[in-house]
Amino acid sequence: MRLGWKLAASAVMLFVPAVSWATSCTSQAQLSPLLRSTLSIISEQLAQAIMTQNYPALQAALFSPEAGEWTNIRAAVENAQPLMQGGKIQLRNAYLLDATSLTAPADTEFFCSNASGSLTVTINMPNLPPGKYAIILGDAAGAPLAGQFGLILAWEAGPTGGWKLAGLSVHQGAFAGHDGDWYWARGRVLANSDPWSAWYCYSMARYMLLPVDFLSSPNLQKLDTEQGQIQNSPKNAFPYSIKDGARTWKILSIHVNSVLHEPDLAVTYESTGVTAPAALHTEAVAVLSALLKAQPGLRENFHGLWAVAENHGKMTPIIELPMAQIP
Repeated sequence: MRLGWKLAASAVMLFVPAVSWATSCTSQAQLSPLLRSTLSIISEQLAQAIMTQNYPALQAALFSPEAGEWTNIRAAVENAQPLMQGGKIQLRNAYLLDATSLTAPADTEFFCSNASGSLTVTINMPNLPPGKYAIILGDAAGAPLAGQFGLILAWEAGPTGGWKLAGLSVHQGAFAGHDGDWYWARGRVLANSDPWSAWYCYSMARYMLLPVDFLSSPNLQKLDTEQGQIQNSPKNAFPYSIKDGARTWKILSIHVNSVLHEPDLAVTYESTGVTAPAALHTEAVAVLSALLKAQPGLRENFHGLWAVAENHGKMTPIIELPMAQIP
């Protein structure tokens, strides 16, 4: 079983085959007061342990089938610390997922509606084993990087059982003081005049609006629809060839990169095969410079670019440069 942190890699609105429908979801307002209080207390304790890097407490609270994933979960906790530092834990939403009717692990889709049925959130859980789970969303309110987190809890039977930590995901909630709503609005403004910058503003917004990647809401569906309607966007542009004098560079993909906690983009390109460090650096700078000349709006709307060289299927990160340092 590999439920833990790897669930964060699941794509929003991902089509999954053989989805199980014999499951149910209960939204926060519909939970019993006792269960709602229990999940709140446990989640706040876990979130505080993540914020303070209390590894013994987190490891003691780990869901038994996830024991083999502790190294990865610890790394996720380490990465979460700067995002949550200086904040106060506030819980946002809770969803109880009942998959006890499953007979074997399966890609499972849950539809979580509010009491009136006017709002439905969709949760996609790949290869989910039978059991009961809870998804808790929250924020480190007031943290400079506006960290927001998602916890996956699993019910474990037995004398030492209870609700245990089965996974976590933490996203940055703001770049340079701008949150997801700001980037969404910025994308709308740029949609007609600068479709490439608009596209990646929408991607930034999506990253910041939810701390997990396996949950979709009507709000995110609206964002996806708007992004998909941008004309001349990079949606179907790759591989993207850029003429640079006598040479043509081939850009394979561009994605949001938050490693430095800045609104950066990672540019993967087809390398000529050079291997010397100086030659790799020169090549990377040339590629990034050519991209910004072809799409100058990216320079104005994002902090910097990462260069990732691809050669015969091998990806090699080369350099990250702020826009001001790219000629």
